[in-house]
Amino acid sequence: MSPASGISKMDEWHVSVVAETGSTNDDLLRAAEQGELADRTVLRTEHQTAGRGRLDRRWDAPAGSNLLASMYLMSPGDRPTSMLQRVGVAIVDAVNQLAGLKIEASNRATLGLKWPNDVLYDGRKLAGVLAQRSTSAPGLIVGFGVNVAWAPPEAARVNDLVDCTAEQLLVEVLNAFDAQSGDPAVLAQTYRARLLTLGQFVRVHLPGNMTFEGEAVDIDAEGRIIVVSEMGKKRVFDVGDVVHLRPGTHGAGIASD
Repeated sequence: MSPASGISKMDEWHVSVVAETGSTNDDLLRAAEQGELADRTVLRTEHQTAGRGRLDRRWDAPAGSNLLASMYLMSPGDRPTSMLQRVGVAIVDAVNQLAGLKIEASNRATLGLKWPNDVLYDGRKLAGVLAQRSTSAPGLIVGFGVNVAWAPPEAARVNDLVDCTAEQLLVEVLNAFDAQSGDPAVLAQTYRARLLTLGQFVRVHLPGNMTFEGEAVDIDAEGRIIVVSEMGKKRVFDVGDVVHLRPGTHGAGIASD
């Protein structure tokens, strides 16, 4: 299996695997607060009993079926959002690498990112990414769950495209992460190229049962999505302000959460 970047840097990652845990994010968070973590530490588990996604949504999967892991980055830079984007792009590129696909317009219609960090295949969720920071320790923890051999009925699996194990996929994800540029401007370009949401008509669900509909036209330098209504009103939304991003009433929509 050839690495996504062509040059393996796996010896620069500190990877460990446990049979079961509550949450790999929580485990790394505790270790970071105790000063026990090296930079680029990765924890993968065969089974996660208290996994969760954004807004504390549960993330469940049968033991041994999927890739459930977290990474610790001691120096994530000034924009933690860029690390979430980088991991999302790495998952897309890793699946492309294993499946022998290429990042082209024809493939973007079936495999790519839904803003902010979900990975979709054929309009169905394939993976999710979640970051956490400690108030008492430096660095950033980025957790990711990828449906490999199992998925709920409305979701997708990597094995729909190519047979692989969670271990093989993790190697490709880490290599694809390292293959990306560390320049935030270049990373933003790469992320935008993988983003399926742009050009789609969406409904933004906000706290208090408020919604806003329009075309997702771009993302800004902070990773916020820019939506323009049919009346020409432009609004910019941060991920922390949004409850859901769903298909809008008009035009072609994107897959729902």
